[in-house]
Parts: sequence; structure tokens; C-alpha cells
Amino acid sequence: MAFDFLVPVEDKVIAHCELFAAQSLGKHTRLHTTRDGIPDLEGVSIAILGVKESRNAFEKKTEKLDVSAIRIQLYKLLLGNWDSKLADMGDIEEGATVEDTYFVVKNTLAALLEKKIIPIVIGATQDITYPAYRSFDGIIDLVNLVAVDSRFDFGMDDELISSHSYMSKIITDKPNNLFNFSNIGYQSYFNAQEEIDLMERLFFDAYRLGELGSDISLAEPVLRNAHMISMDARAVRASEIGLSDNFSPNGFTGREICAIARYAGISDKVNIFGLYEMENTNQSCQLMAQIIWYFIEGYNFRRNESPFESSENFTKYIVPTDTEELTFHKSHLTDRWWVEVPSILTPHTKSNSVALLPCTKKDYLEACDQNIPERWFKAYKKGFN
Repeated sequence: MAFDFLVPVEDKVIAHCELFAAQSLGKHTRLHTTRDGIPDLEGVSIAILGVKESRNAFEKKTEKLDVSAIRIQLYKLLLGNWDSKLADMGDIEEGATVEDTYFVVKNTLAALLEKKIIPIVIGATQDITYPAYRSFDGIIDLVNLVAVDSRFDFGMDDELISSHSYMSKIITDKPNNLFNFSNIGYQSYFNAQEEIDLMERLFFDAYRLGELGSDISLAEPVLRNAHMISMDARAVRASEIGLSDNFSPNGFTGREICAIARYAGISDKVNIFGLYEMENTNQSCQLMAQIIWYFIEGYNFRRNESPFESSENFTKYIVPTDTEELTFHKSHLTDRWWVEVPSILTPHTKSNSVALLPCTKKDYLEACDQNIPERWFKAYKKGFN
């Protein structure tokens, strides 16, 4: 029932797949076709889903997103050393109303999540993040959302939901399951000071483009704690995407955005990866395909490690500061770091347990210099306010 509204992959994509190399992604993906219907999802780890809804675009689209062109570029790429099985569920077309489309998106993603399948959503506009977030209802109580975006997308209080205001809807809508929101790559001149102040008041995390440009690995701990990723292609600079009018001269490079996608794939918690606001240029389609490829590769390198479950694989560091005693854990397998925080969920669970917050070696070194890391402070304040 949940997949009844899905439209099969276009015949031209299937025809191209027939011509691709035996090692290509297209030859190893189960496709939703007109002839065979929805593919067998037994053993599938990742599912591709196109969403063509664009009526709530902030800048009105002059043409429909060509999801098939992205698929062709993706399916010609060659497999990595992967074990995961892939499926392509086809597309969700525009419903009678935008709300109808949202309903189908929510139910389709929820059905995939119930099957422990990670959807990769290729959406025309970023407001699709809202129904994607709502698909966690009844599955995950508290959701961590990370947006890779040049804007925070809060919009104005009285503004209807759009690709520039969907976050306001997520923050205010009931049931309020959003625990944390993080932005990667914002550019200050695109965001009102009131939006920046709101991020601070809510103890949300935000990382400027310039900060990440000097060290893209700073994005990894943020993505490691996320349940869903919403990536706005307009976070990429115009020259990388095909010189579109809707893109900025400043933004992530192709290499940086692919690194972010790989970090997202490696994250043990990420259950939905959404890619939005693409252009129909050949260069854009190639880059979007490569972003998806890197997410899939990252997924195949997941380790599902935890200091609390396999302490023998970690080194524990206790750092006394003037005000707090911080406990860090470093993985021997991946060199990743975590820091303990008095339980982020204490108000909900009434327990005295601790939570693990992903961090960097730099956070540990700052603590050694008696500087409490900002990410620890925000997590602590969020848990006790």
C-alpha cells in the first residue's frame, strides 16, 4: 500500500543500464519497472527515490527536475568494494495538492525505514525535508537533523512553507520530535542576524563555509550524530554545478561536498539522505551522481562502534578542568573521538546516565588547555534547559 503511488523508472534509464559495463551500479541495482513492478526488497540496504514536487519552491522552477538524467549518470558509475544491495523505487510525481505529495513522501519513507532500508531522496525542492522528517513519527522519538546549506531556511513567521522556510515548520509542528538541528556551510550574508541569534538561543550548531573550507573533517562529528541529512545543492558553488543563475559564486567544491556525503554515509545513525535543489545541467547531474556514490561508499564502511559496548577498542581520557571533568574516548579502529555529556535525555528518562557526543581530537586538546569545547557546552545546556 505504501508504494502504490510510485511511478516506475523511465524506460530510457533502463535502456542505458543495458549498455553499461558489468561492474556498473546500474547492473547491480534492482529497478522499479513498468514490466516487473516494485523490486524485491529482501536484503536491500539502500533505496533511491525521486520526488518531483516543486510547487513550494522559493524561486519558481522553470522546468521539472530531470531525475532520469541523474540516474543515468549514477548508474554508469562503477561499483566499489561493497556488500550492500541497492534498489530504485522510482518516482513520486506531484499530487493533486502539495499536501498530497507530502503525505505520499512521508508514508513511503516510513515504510522503507520500517524495513531498515535507508532512502536516498532525490528531490526537486528542499521543502521535501519536512515530510521526510515527519516519516520518523512513531519510529524515532528524538530526531537530529543536519542541513548542508548556505541558509538556515527559517523564513518569516507568517510565511507559508517553502524551500526557504521549511525549518520553521519543523521547529513548530506537533509532535515536536526535533532534538537537534545543525547547519553545515552557512554563508552569513544569506542569513538575517535574527536567524543566527535563533540558532544560538536554541543551542543549535552552525558551521560557516569558511571554517569548513580550511578543514572539511570538522563536519564529520556533526554528521555522525545525525538521523537525517538534507543537502541543498545550492551549498555548492556555481562553477561546480554548471554556472546556474540560482547558485552563488561561493560554496563547497565538488571534492568537499563529496567528502561530506561520504561522512554522512559512514555515520551509524543516518537513516535518510536527501539531495535537493539540483539543476538540469549535465555537470550538475554528474556531480549529484557522484555525491550519491560517495554516500553509498561511506555506508559500506560503517563500523557501528561504541565505547560503552566495546571498551577494549577504545582509549579513555579523563580531563579535569576548572569547572568540569570531561571524559573522552578515542577509537583504535577509526581514530574517531567521543566525549561524555551528562545525559542529554535526562529530562525525558529521569535517569542519571551519560550520553556520548561525537567530537574531534581538537576538542580533546582544547579541553586539555582548560577550554570546554563549544559542542559539549551546547549539548549540556540543551539537556538541562
